[in-house]
Amino acid sequence: MGGARTAIFSYLFARRHGGKFILRIEDTDTERSKKEFEAEILDSMAWLGLDWDADPIYQTQRFDIYREYAQKLLKEGKAYKCWATAEEIDQMREKAKAADEKPMYDRRYREFTGTEPEGEYVIRFKTPLDGETILKDLVKGEIRFQNKEIDDFVILRSNNAPTYNFTVVIDDCEMKVSHVIRGDDHVNNTPKQILMMQALGFELPEFAHVPMILGSDKTKLSKRHGAVAVSQYRDQGFLPVAMLNALLRLGWSHGDQEVFSKEEMISLFDLKGCGKSPSVFDVAKLDHLNNEHMKRMDRKELVALLKDTYDTDLASMLETEGGGKLFDALVERAVRLTDFKEASSWFFDSTFVRDQETVEKTVGACPTTALEKLGAKWAALSDYSGASAFGCIKEVATEEGLKIPVIAKAVRVLLTGTMASPDMGIVLEGLGQARSIARLSS
Repeated sequence: MGGARTAIFSYLFARRHGGKFILRIEDTDTERSKKEFEAEILDSMAWLGLDWDADPIYQTQRFDIYREYAQKLLKEGKAYKCWATAEEIDQMREKAKAADEKPMYDRRYREFTGTEPEGEYVIRFKTPLDGETILKDLVKGEIRFQNKEIDDFVILRSNNAPTYNFTVVIDDCEMKVSHVIRGDDHVNNTPKQILMMQALGFELPEFAHVPMILGSDKTKLSKRHGAVAVSQYRDQGFLPVAMLNALLRLGWSHGDQEVFSKEEMISLFDLKGCGKSPSVFDVAKLDHLNNEHMKRMDRKELVALLKDTYDTDLASMLETEGGGKLFDALVERAVRLTDFKEASSWFFDSTFVRDQETVEKTVGACPTTALEKLGAKWAALSDYSGASAFGCIKEVATEEGLKIPVIAKAVRVLLTGTMASPDMGIVLEGLGQARSIARLSS
């Protein structure tokens, strides 16, 4: 969720300013960089409509470049080899904790000039021991970091693999990235990156750190809050534009406007609209936005989407004026595409199924003679419409000495199989005269 939101902000910023949106697969951590994760990222971004410029860039294909830069820093005395073992590093941290100090590497090999020890080593960046590094963040404002509190961090591991903080510096600068927009959990990485950029003589990009996303209970967002892979929201019946809209509003605003088309998102997005406080993800809000976008969606586009997604063809519903009214009524009531699919299934004879328990409670309470009389009245109508057909229900109720709901509920269940359907007049007009009569007597 957080990654998708950051991608959306970056995408909208690039499109708004006529720039390029770069997709970089940061796969140097082999444990966390599985092919299935990569496929999930690409699939989710494609579904959201975040079209990137040029082919994706894979960091594992650029290892030689990173190693060249590491050797450059080493040669210039801006980095150094460190032979400290993992056990020794742990001991340093425990010692620091015991002294109530910040756990850090003790820089024992920083100025080492003797004979190089045998065994594996890492390459560490030589962080300045005094002064401060200033981050002029486009969202959070100016943040100052004391250099003495920044560790001499590893840039090349003992297996010759580069670290995240090092690779992104090289990539951002070589690819001439103008703006780095990311979650504020990366704020503490930024001074390290700035120091490396300065050491390499690179021009600094602009940084913008957007607030974290929290769950409804104001704790870190997790699966229990509904935070699942973006593709799962697609499977649950959400529109991509609704997902874009919901994620955009997590940390960004434009006045009181809540619902945005994709075109509006691109034309209105700016970093000034980003807040500094964490945002709360709410599935109910996503449901609301999904319903709003469904109502605004072109009918034919919605029909095509339902057919592609669920193999549900509602095109015939739009062939008549009454069917169109019914279609709109179903859209109004549906929260997700899955709701629309289920709520419209009764419209087609091939999928029409009545709930038997409901039939017993409603149809069983209505005299057969009343339903037969109603069918005859409908058949005699020369100006059949939702209003005239419902008028016949009122007439029969009066003639049979019944309350209108007794007949209306029975009719609703016989025609739709459920009590959860749109206004009766809209249902009668949407089905049409022949189908309504046939269902009434079946």
